[in-house]
Amino acid sequence: MSNDNVVKVALIGNPNTGKTSLFNQLTGLKQKVGNYPGITVEKKQGFCKLSETVKAEVTDLPGTYSINPTSMDETLVLETLLNEKSEAFPDVIVVVVDIENIKRNLLLFTQLKDLKIPTILVINMIDQMKRKGINIDIEKLEKSLKTKIVLASARKKIGVDLLKEAILDYKSVDTTPVGKISEKIDKEYFANLKNAFKEFPLYKSWLLITQQNEFDFLSDEQKKLVLKFRENLECIKRYQHKETIFRYQIINEVLNESFHIDASKATDLRGILDRVLTHKIFGYLIFAAILLFIFQGIFDWATYPMDIIDNAFASLSSFVKTVMPPGSFTNLIAEGIIPGIGGVIIFIPQIAILFTFISILEETGYMSRVVFLMDKIMRKFGMSGKSVIPLISGTACAIPAIMASRNISSWKERLITILVVPFTTCSARLPVYAILIALIIPDKRIFGFLNLQGLTMMAMYLLGFTAAITSSILLHHLLKIKSKSLFVIEMPNYKIPSLKNIIYEVVEKTKAFVFGAGKIILALSVVLWFLASNGPSSFKNAEETVTEMPENKNINSAELQKKIASYKLENSYIGYMGKTIEPVIKPMGYDWKIGIALISSFAAREVFVGALATIYNVDSDDENTGTIKERMAAEINPDTGKKRFDFPTGISLLLFYAFAMQCIGTLAIVKRETNSWVWPLLQLVGMGILAYVSAVIAFNIFS
Repeated sequence: MSNDNVVKVALIGNPNTGKTSLFNQLTGLKQKVGNYPGITVEKKQGFCKLSETVKAEVTDLPGTYSINPTSMDETLVLETLLNEKSEAFPDVIVVVVDIENIKRNLLLFTQLKDLKIPTILVINMIDQMKRKGINIDIEKLEKSLKTKIVLASARKKIGVDLLKEAILDYKSVDTTPVGKISEKIDKEYFANLKNAFKEFPLYKSWLLITQQNEFDFLSDEQKKLVLKFRENLECIKRYQHKETIFRYQIINEVLNESFHIDASKATDLRGILDRVLTHKIFGYLIFAAILLFIFQGIFDWATYPMDIIDNAFASLSSFVKTVMPPGSFTNLIAEGIIPGIGGVIIFIPQIAILFTFISILEETGYMSRVVFLMDKIMRKFGMSGKSVIPLISGTACAIPAIMASRNISSWKERLITILVVPFTTCSARLPVYAILIALIIPDKRIFGFLNLQGLTMMAMYLLGFTAAITSSILLHHLLKIKSKSLFVIEMPNYKIPSLKNIIYEVVEKTKAFVFGAGKIILALSVVLWFLASNGPSSFKNAEETVTEMPENKNINSAELQKKIASYKLENSYIGYMGKTIEPVIKPMGYDWKIGIALISSFAAREVFVGALATIYNVDSDDENTGTIKERMAAEINPDTGKKRFDFPTGISLLLFYAFAMQCIGTLAIVKRETNSWVWPLLQLVGMGILAYVSAVIAFNIFS
């Protein structure tokens, strides 16, 4: 399809206006997620059919309150709309506003309209009109705002087809500004500005000089003119303030004529719910109860499907050994690839449940209440309420969570948030926690309904959050950075969660976990299998050496084969590597096998279980390899004769993984976001020391 038949659409709006829900309705499954060129802000793009010959390429831009950015992701919106040479420059802008917050939302609309790009206004959540007692005169509103207006409810699929029709007919949309703002501010000043940049719309010229950005698309001569106008900074700030006042005056006049709320007809429970959910005491208790419910669910509901997956992969390994001819290739598949992949797939139920709960909290509007609730507390620790979003997002993955810190305007608060987010228990830690808790914590009930394993899991999450908060206090006092803090958050309406949006979110996040971790684990499983299945001369002569040992003369064949398999592993390449690092890790209670899994998991934490599954399967002497959990539970410490994964070792490992920075991807993102290697190296060393010391102390206390 030619470019003439593709309409580029920029979807823009304040946070929590239902913009993403509308994007999902427009594009369905025809979406892709990537990063904008040169930066790490995530963008969503999708396609929708407008007619038999025309389709729309829809870009969901980051939420912003104004065209004047206060954060890095908001800057992206500005640069996208100013650079006409960019591939992302839109043919038409679709501005999404929330019907209840229409006055504040229209500020952004009037600014965008002044850029003289065809702009369509979508008033979302019209299904709330009756409950809110709202009446709109659309004809008057369209005439006053000089645009095409579409009434929609993204959740109820209302107005989506009308929006597609409006996008198809975008060339007929009026591009006249809503009001002559420049004449009200300073007619002469803006006349000079217009003469200086004759090739640009007046408001675009104004935005070029009010921002401190270096716009690469400008010519050298234009850059000089921009710098000249920027010299009078006090004047610019004064005029910006006047601009906002005049815009709201126009918005008030428009809404007084066409938008009316009859409070007597409203049947809204939002006020009552807000008073309870943001209460200074009950708000925190409710949030704690919700977290407790989530972690109980993760263990209780996921156990059955996890056992099925675990047994399926164990059976598959045994089946492969049975039907395929003996040899290295069969061993690679049965002992390396299958157990390694199984070490990831087994945790899909728990991860899917976690993401489902997080999506529901976001969809209902409750997450914004948590941010508001936590703001006062977070400020005491050198962060803001907005830091809660990255910290909570970190339960999925630290990488997008660190990117999410871009909406924090204060550099000091943003830097502290970036540095402490990796303490938050991410989904990569979940497999490690789940398997270790299942091994060392009994599956018992407290008070008849609280699962002890679920409580332990919640304790690990709280431990990570406590470590993040404690670190932020230290950094707040250590970092001598001057910065101003601005906290603005939208309190969206409470909504019934959209099943479609939740499914999209869970599927995408789970896919990212499985395929992201799967690639690493598959590669490492093959490497580990090779290192564990090969070795120097002592490895090659294992059968002869073990058979000739006096203590093995009178043992049966099965016991002899087990000793040969164990001897081979210990004298393999991986065995020598493990023995080399064993003196360092022994104070934590680990043997060389755990040490290999520990080192492997620095690529990604979730590799730990897969690595042990590979090592223990190579160590197996028969075709019935057993499940991952069974192999780990059966491992014996030869020094004590007790289980290798006993309570002291399990607690030591839990603490190590709670505090250690074991994610190359996170270190790379921190470097990119801070533009320095100092901060990621500080994280790696600081968290590593804390993890090692904590693990040593815990092992020795509980031994």
